[in-house]
Amino acid sequence: MSGVTGDLIAAVKKLIVERLKLEEISVEDIATDAPLFGEGLGLDSIDALELVIGLEKEYGVSIPDAEVGKTVFQSVRTIAQYIVDNQGKPVAVADGAA
Repeated sequence: MSGVTGDLIAAVKKLIVERLKLEEISVEDIATDAPLFGEGLGLDSIDALELVIGLEKEYGVSIPDAEVGKTVFQSVRTIAQYIVDNQGKPVAVADGAA
């Protein structure tokens, strides 16, 4: 995977901790390739929504639907790769809404 830097990985981990108010977890506690949902960090759909908002605000990338979200939110690395691949692209409009 190209373009993903250690700084971006650290920034994504920080965004997760801050946006989700995970006081009991430090950035160092989050494994880069560990699952974020289920057996990993144990995040849920409310957490996913909060991360979508955070990614839009911080990086200008959108998650257009749940299918894309499932791929993007597999791990910190997949989030970082999505940012690299999509930053600066026009935001997709879902369901033809203008």
